[in-house]
Amino acid sequence: MNKNLAGWAFVAAQAVLIIALVLVPSRDDWATPGWVNAVGSIFFFAGFVIMAIAALRLGTALTPTPVPTKRGKLTTAGLYKYVRHPIYTGVLAIVVGLVIPSGSLISLAIGVVTFLFFDRKARWEEARLAERYSEYASYASVTPRFVPQPWRTS
Repeated sequence: MNKNLAGWAFVAAQAVLIIALVLVPSRDDWATPGWVNAVGSIFFFAGFVIMAIAALRLGTALTPTPVPTKRGKLTTAGLYKYVRHPIYTGVLAIVVGLVIPSGSLISLAIGVVTFLFFDRKARWEEARLAERYSEYASYASVTPRFVPQPWRTS
């Protein structure tokens, strides 16, 4: 499969997962007291902030697909100093923010599938980044994929 077509397939699958998560009705599979809803809201809004900051850092290298642009350069500053995929980190925070207050095992299942999907998408993208940037392997060896690890020395 062509890289660009595969990239758009990832985007389409991602959209389906997020839309499914938004459309699944809330349930009573677990309690959702006010503090649970507050935690969900924090994750949800923090995810949007993380995505915006990370997207701005990419500048002209930002692309809707996981295929690196020819005009870009490897970004390792800002949030990219702490994680390789901060936009995905933001999306995953939004997913957590939707699942926690949902009270729904169905939402939880879609959330787990979404996490697995983003892991696979990131690995696919990383192979393209390694092809494009000779320094990517070195960067990836000291920078976690999605979650910052402050205890890790780089």
